[in-house]
Amino acid sequence: MAEPILVEKSDQLLVLTLNRPEKKNALTRAMYQTLAAHINDANSDADIRCVLLQANGDMFTAGNDLQDFAAVSSGSSPGNEDDNPFILAIGAARKPLVAAVNGRAVGVGLTMLLHCDMVFVSEDAALAAPFVNLALVPEAASSMLLPLRIGYARAFEVFVLGEAVPAQRAVEWGLANRAVPLADLRKVARAAAQAIASRAPSAVLATKHLMRDATALRRRMDIERDHFMRQLRSPEFKEAFTAFSERRPADFSRFK
Repeated sequence: MAEPILVEKSDQLLVLTLNRPEKKNALTRAMYQTLAAHINDANSDADIRCVLLQANGDMFTAGNDLQDFAAVSSGSSPGNEDDNPFILAIGAARKPLVAAVNGRAVGVGLTMLLHCDMVFVSEDAALAAPFVNLALVPEAASSMLLPLRIGYARAFEVFVLGEAVPAQRAVEWGLANRAVPLADLRKVARAAAQAIASRAPSAVLATKHLMRDATALRRRMDIERDHFMRQLRSPEFKEAFTAFSERRPADFSRFK
């Protein structure tokens, strides 16, 4: 079986490629841990000056593997009250992060981009954060970062209605630097990462540090985690997951 995360270190870059295309790159707990470990290690690796995130297949990521959520909701898995290790890692990353987003990016596929320093999307890309559709709440400090980036009204629409943001609108709203043809996506993103790596490293690190408040991000992540775990164990989530499995609209009419 192929490794779900491919790792490349070259040209002062760390390239992390999601490689579970048969499952639309849905992220499992093990994948999160692998991504987190490499990003955390890069913080103290002088040979790495930039991290590039990309994905194989026709979709950047479908978000969290829903089977993991279902196991916690049903009680068959005790779950983990700690924050997602990948979310913690990108929130505290010292090295610049660049993303190359192909196709759809759902849930954490969108919220992780708020922690990236440059984002490139393919012209067919679409970003969505349908947390409320699953009776869940935003994570990765996105409840703070997304309104700051695109405004409250737009962010509320993205979270609560769950509608996808197409590539060009993502650029217009400031969620991405540029939309490019799919055939050029990796080349363009890698060139940007290499350009970052070529700059004065201490100045790059200091600039990123000055532009981000890691303490505030972690504080918001802690608040979101508590709400997320509460919702994950709620009857609303059970209805949402059952409806998803049965390919029908969820019915929340009986909930107060």
